[in-house]
Amino acid sequence: RGSSKFIRGETTANTAKANLTRPPSLCKDRLKAEVPNGDVLPESAREDAFDHTYKEKEGPKPPRIIVWKNVILMTLLHIGALYGVFVVPSASRLTLLWSVLCFLISALGVTAGAHRLWSHRSYKATLPLRIFLGVANSMAFQNDIFEWARDHRVHHKYSETDADPHNAVRGFFFSHIGWLLVRKHPDVIEKGRKLELTDLLTDKVVMFQRKYYKLSVLVTCFIIPTIVPWYLWGESLWVAYFVPTLLRYTLVLNATWLVNSAAHMWGNRPYDKNINPRENKFVTFSAIGEGFHNYHHTFPYDYATSEFGCKLNLTTCFIDFMCFLGLAKDRKKVSRELVLARIQRTGDRSG
Repeated sequence: RGSSKFIRGETTANTAKANLTRPPSLCKDRLKAEVPNGDVLPESAREDAFDHTYKEKEGPKPPRIIVWKNVILMTLLHIGALYGVFVVPSASRLTLLWSVLCFLISALGVTAGAHRLWSHRSYKATLPLRIFLGVANSMAFQNDIFEWARDHRVHHKYSETDADPHNAVRGFFFSHIGWLLVRKHPDVIEKGRKLELTDLLTDKVVMFQRKYYKLSVLVTCFIIPTIVPWYLWGESLWVAYFVPTLLRYTLVLNATWLVNSAAHMWGNRPYDKNINPRENKFVTFSAIGEGFHNYHHTFPYDYATSEFGCKLNLTTCFIDFMCFLGLAKDRKKVSRELVLARIQRTGDRSG
């Protein structure tokens, strides 16, 4: 696979049924999923709840098969992005602003789209918003929504095992980019085939994007970011290609990968000290809200992926605003009481 994902975490939630309440809020249909022991497990958790019955196979591990095509492409991409850094001083202010806008749109296609909407079903979106997030996801070029969400659910269900696509136990490099440069472990493929993915298969936006994915990536990730500054305000094609296109794309990829790598290794664990994911402020900033990783792995169905709302969490702000506009609804949120109970029960007492 020649791209990346915002893929992360496991849940320690039990398989108890969740009681849903509808508390008053800015969006009247925000949901709170509660169970007595402080865990969260709405119906959508069936395919991404951690599977404690999985056991890694005994004996030698399968050999790593390097995908040289991906190695070459990723190397060239990062060389181009590095050159783009040196081109930045030549870019106009409008081009730099356009680069930031493209970064935010493509990042939202991953965080608010493939991750929180389609992988975890932590809120519902109307057709116009789903179309926007589908286009934004193509701009991010991190595999189509169906494949992204499928592998993300596998990651949650078998986190930090051989069946985890980017198992952080195998080290920083593997979980950051190395997993994209080798063939998948056989267990990743096997478990992915057994997931129930009807919700994705029946989503017309997901299937349309999957059908025309290559074309959509060419147009949204490469052509539009390059042509707009050249056509509208006379930026050179050279600068437009290397700054808002290659450099921006590479930065989004690495922000994504840091969630898989750094946020599994460095930071505190105030919600569950028994899992690897951490709270990492740098990742929170770079990945527009996805660095509250220990919280997210403990309560993976919370649409905000954090107990702090919009604080350092641009994705949550975006979803809240979409809800205010009537384009989103049914946001699932863990109650404050349950969060505090979980902190007392399994936290590392750092927060």
